[in-house]
Amino acid sequence: MLKRLNTTKFISIAILSTLLFGCGSTPSQVKPKVTQVSLVSAPLQPTDYLAKASTASSQEKQNRYVLLAAHAFINEGDAHSAVKTLTSIKTSLVQKPELLAEHKYLTARALELTSTYDQALNELNYPSQWQLADWQMVAYYQFKARLYQFTKQPIEQVRQLSLLSTHLPAEQASEVNDSIWRILQPLHEQTLLTFSKDPSNSVFAGWLQLAYIAKHYAITPNKLVQHLGDWQQVNPTHPASIKLPTDLEKALTTKPYKPNNIAVLLPLTGPRANIASTVKHGIMSSYLTNPDDNVSINFFDTAKGASLAYQKAMAAGAEFIIGPLLQSEIEELQSATPTNKPTVDNDPSLISQPVPQLFLNHVDDFSPSNDSFYFALSPAHEASDAAEKMFDDGITTPLVLASNNAVGHRMADSFSKAWAELTQAPAEIHFYDPGDKMKVTVQKSLGVIDSKERIARIKALIGNTVKADFRSRRDIDAIYMISGNRDLPLLKPFIDVNFSVFAEPVPLYTTSRARVEDNSREVSQELNNLIISDIPWLIASNDETQLVEKLWPTWSYGRKRLYIMGYDALELVGKLAQMRALPGYQFSGRSGMLSVSPDGTVNRKLSWGRYQRGSLRPQ
Repeated sequence: MLKRLNTTKFISIAILSTLLFGCGSTPSQVKPKVTQVSLVSAPLQPTDYLAKASTASSQEKQNRYVLLAAHAFINEGDAHSAVKTLTSIKTSLVQKPELLAEHKYLTARALELTSTYDQALNELNYPSQWQLADWQMVAYYQFKARLYQFTKQPIEQVRQLSLLSTHLPAEQASEVNDSIWRILQPLHEQTLLTFSKDPSNSVFAGWLQLAYIAKHYAITPNKLVQHLGDWQQVNPTHPASIKLPTDLEKALTTKPYKPNNIAVLLPLTGPRANIASTVKHGIMSSYLTNPDDNVSINFFDTAKGASLAYQKAMAAGAEFIIGPLLQSEIEELQSATPTNKPTVDNDPSLISQPVPQLFLNHVDDFSPSNDSFYFALSPAHEASDAAEKMFDDGITTPLVLASNNAVGHRMADSFSKAWAELTQAPAEIHFYDPGDKMKVTVQKSLGVIDSKERIARIKALIGNTVKADFRSRRDIDAIYMISGNRDLPLLKPFIDVNFSVFAEPVPLYTTSRARVEDNSREVSQELNNLIISDIPWLIASNDETQLVEKLWPTWSYGRKRLYIMGYDALELVGKLAQMRALPGYQFSGRSGMLSVSPDGTVNRKLSWGRYQRGSLRPQ
């Protein structure tokens, strides 16, 4: 569907959505400029147009029928015949902008069918002096936007869509504007700012300026209103000035949380106290970095029950709750029935009203509510984030090697689902067990065992004097290792030695769970060229990481991530409402680039580093 346009040249915005986002609809038409032979659509068979071309009464009419034949070939997905047909008239083409533009357009369409998108973009370049009908300009800008989407260039995609909207009726232009806003939402503030100073296209620049304002001032409504007003004065005729995007209007009316009494629910005693204390240290470090005399933080122990801790927090006047930490504790609170809901002072008649709450974990089955949020260091989310990273890096056929345990299966499943959504193709996954079985799995997944068996059969037939080296697979272009830090020092060398001398080694990716605690240069050199995901705070050393290292030298990377989770949790409190109202708003936290889904889930986009010359460097 993405590679074949409707035979109608002017495509309604519903069809544009099909091309950009995979949905379908029925096109509406704009009447084209009346011509001798209309080029707007090619509903007939290619042979019908070629027959008409052979009896055409003029050179121009013949050109038109041949162009229609090429269009019809493209509608059938026959790129070879389309190119051959277009080449046949290239030197005899009547020098009219309409015909020249159509020849360029169809040539680029044929290139698109073979997935040569960069060449298609090079071909699709109309001179500014050409005066073309709206139907041709609409097709031109739609097609360029789609090609920029395929080549993962969202800024250029927005540029083309902003030009497209000027050639559409108001209702369809409004739908294009919604598409523009959705594309801009995930982009980083600095990217928006960099491209927002384009003097050649005021509509395009205006969109980027608006998106920057929405992100930068999302958590300070007064400043957001002020800067939006300033922007509207400068851009009074901009489409978004006439009608603000829906989520931006919602963000303007959403009040941020400003609690004076924050309760934190953690297992402060018992077997989980050691882990919880790390989160507590992070929360307190965040508070002491930006102290506020008007805000008090009180900790409540969940070791004797999350519901009891919740009741005590409410009785103490909590206006916002952070926690609990454990999934079982979250489920306990959410499964409360009317007869056992948290009460005030243990009085069943005084069922406490829920207050905004940031849970420090995620549960699979929950009912979203306006004031509930879920913040977790989720391995599954890290795996899906890795799929996006590898896709953005241009990886097409990854091989996944995952530990054969619950976490490994959960992460592999998450990676596979994300990869399928991105590519419509399954990811190849192999699960390994520790020890010697790991080596066997690596050799089998890389095709080494099959290669050695073929060599053995040949030697049995010809004799052992035959010299042969094994060959590994060449049809994969990356390996993603889902492993723990005890497995990685064995897994990576197994992969290295099982790539044959005839194959170019592929990039190796892994997860934060695999990060080896030993920071020695010798160990890091063994991990050379390995690409690893982790929280930004741990990718590069800084004053904060060095201070934490001095205060708690025995902490593992896992405990440091929990510390930063606590740190970010407190910083999120005053931002969560706006982040939820404005899905494109991202907060650059120490645990990652954070955003909030409509269901209240806090999403993390991790940073990436590469081991080079004995040290981990940000990528």
